[in-house]
Amino acid sequence: MQPPDPAVIHEAVARALGEDIGPLDLTTAALVPAEVTVSARVFTKEHGVLAGLPLAVATFAQLDPALTVTPLAADGDPLAAGQTVLTLSGHAAAILSGERVALNFLQHLSGIATRARQFVDAVAGTNTQILDTRKTVPGLRLLAKYAVRCGGGRNHRFGLYDAFMPKDNHLALMTGRGDLAAAVDRMRAFRPDAKIIIEADTLEQVALIAALGVDQILLDNMTDAQITEAVRRVAGRAKLEASGNMTLERVPSVAATGVDYISVGALTHSVRALDFSLEFF
Repeated sequence: MQPPDPAVIHEAVARALGEDIGPLDLTTAALVPAEVTVSARVFTKEHGVLAGLPLAVATFAQLDPALTVTPLAADGDPLAAGQTVLTLSGHAAAILSGERVALNFLQHLSGIATRARQFVDAVAGTNTQILDTRKTVPGLRLLAKYAVRCGGGRNHRFGLYDAFMPKDNHLALMTGRGDLAAAVDRMRAFRPDAKIIIEADTLEQVALIAALGVDQILLDNMTDAQITEAVRRVAGRAKLEASGNMTLERVPSVAATGVDYISVGALTHSVRALDFSLEFF
C-alpha cells in the first residue's frame, strides 16, 4: 500500500505532537532520566486491518531520530489479536512522549481500514465497489481516505476541487437558465477534464441526467427496486452510485442490483477505533 506523501505525514505528526506535548511532557521530564533506555512493542488487542503504521513510525522518529523503530507488518495487512506491529528501542523519554500520538493514529486509521474491509467483503463476488465520502474529521481527510484504501475501498472525490457535483442549491442560484442541461454545459466549459456527478432522487431524474452524458449519477436514498430499474434505464451510459443510509447488512442486496458504486459515509464519520497498546519488554 503506497503511503501518503511524506510531507502529509510529517505535517500531521508535527501537529499532533504539538497538540499533545505542548511546551513540555511534564510527567516524563520529572520522572524519567534522560539517559534511560528501554525496548517496547506496539500491538493490537483485537483483529482488524492495519493502517497508519508510517505515521506511528514518523511520530517516534520526529521525537528522537536515534530510536530504533522496526515495523513488523504493513498497512493493509490483516491483524490478529495480540499481534505486534512495531518494536522500539532507545531513550524511554521519547517513547513515552510519543506513545499516545502514535497509538491515536493507529487506532483511528486502522478502525477506518477495518470498517472498509467489512463493507468490501460484504459485496465480494459482485462488480460493485465501495466508495468513501467527504464526511471526515477536519484536517485528516487525506489520511482517512488512505485508510479506506488500506481496507480495499475506493476514494470518492477528495474535495470540492476535483469533480463537479451540483446540488439543488447550486442550480437554484445559477445566473440565467437553471436547468440541468445548462448546468452541464457550463461545467464542461469551465473545466472539461473534471468528472461530472449529478444526484438523482427519482427515476425520472435518472433518465433525464443519463441523456446529458454525465460521468456518474448518484442515486440518493432509493430502494433496491428503484436502483435495479435505474441500472436498466441507464444501460451503461453513466456510472451509477447508490448512496444514503448504507449499512453493512443492506449493501449485499444493493450490490446485487448491478450498481457500480456504493458510497458509505460511515467508513469515516463514525468509525470505532481499533484497540492498540504499547508495552515495555
